[in-house]
Parts: sequence; structure tokens; C-alpha cells
Amino acid sequence: MTAVKIVDQNNKEVGSRELSDDIFALETDASLVHRVYNALARTQRAGTHSTKTVADVSGGGKKPFKQKGTGRARQGTTRAAQMRHGGVAHGPQPHDYNTRINKKERRRAVAIVLSDAIREGRLIVVNKLALKEAKTKAFIKVRDNLKVTSGLFVLAESNDAIELSGRNVPLSKVVLDGQMNLHDMMKFDHLVVTEDALTNIEKRLGGEG
Repeated sequence: MTAVKIVDQNNKEVGSRELSDDIFALETDASLVHRVYNALARTQRAGTHSTKTVADVSGGGKKPFKQKGTGRARQGTTRAAQMRHGGVAHGPQPHDYNTRINKKERRRAVAIVLSDAIREGRLIVVNKLALKEAKTKAFIKVRDNLKVTSGLFVLAESNDAIELSGRNVPLSKVVLDGQMNLHDMMKFDHLVVTEDALTNIEKRLGGEG
């Protein structure tokens, strides 16, 4: 079993916990993580880019000049791609960028990144995160106590004081465990996870959630 220490938000060790090797001791699989990451990135694209072809540009029904005798190349419409105000040839069109990734692959990719984070000392488990009120300075103090300069903070349940306090702090993001995704996990240097959130993550990756 993989063991991880548990600290409070002042970075004092308060206990430890054993984790499932099936989730937190996986070997690195860069190709799988890359495939899932790319699929997530593609899904975020709106795909609404569009240009007008010759058929879409209004006008151009009349031949601009006669076929022969002008010494110029023949033209059939003023809306051809080479003409001013003409349509665009081979321009971008609306496109669905969604790529199907099955649930097992998504879960395994997240587990691999978590395993890497534990091996590299980038996963910090805290017994709880709590602030008396929403204060950016208070959130920064907790972050500094944990020696985190770039971190994804994962909570088990919504906490307005923490979420509002961390909203405007650079290189920090606060999410619930159900919102945690591969993109955010790889964007930040550290993962700061509450003990309850870790329990939820274990259940979800183990197929119980």
C-alpha cells in the first residue's frame, strides 16, 4: 500500500493514510495521458469558426467582363476567391472537435497523474481547509504555509470562504473533487487535496463513484 502523510493547513503533520496501489501506484503512461489530455483540450473548442465560400457571398451573378478580347484572364464571377470581396477558398468551416474517450481511460489517466504527483512529492493531503471569512490574504497565508506557489486546491464540498478567497489568487484554483480534471491537474505544480476529497476521489477512480 502507498502511504501519504496528512498535514493541517499550517503544514504540521497530523497523521498518515494508506492508499490503494491500484490507483496511486501506477506506472507512468505518457501516451495515454497525452491522448486523454488532447481529447479534453479538443472538447473545449467551440468549433464555430466559419468563412464564406463563393456560394455564400452575395452578388456575383453577372460575368465581370466578356470572355474574349480584353487580354485578361477569363472570369465567371466577381465573387471568386481571387477577386476583391470574393469568397474564401478552403477556409475554416464549423467543425465538431469532440473526441470520444471511454470512462476507463479517463479514470486511468487521472490515476496515473496522481501516482506521478505522489512519487514526485507534489500531492499534499490536508485534514481540512477552512477560513473564518473570505479573505484573499488568509488564503495566501494558507498557501504559503503549505509551501505552494502554484496549486490546485481540491475540496470535498462547497466552501464559500475558501472558493471566494482563492478566486483572484494567481497560480491557484479551487475546485470540488467532482470537478477535478486532467487539464487542471497538469497545469499546476501541486495538488492540495482535503482528506474527504481524497476519499471521494478513491471511490470514483475505483469505480464506486
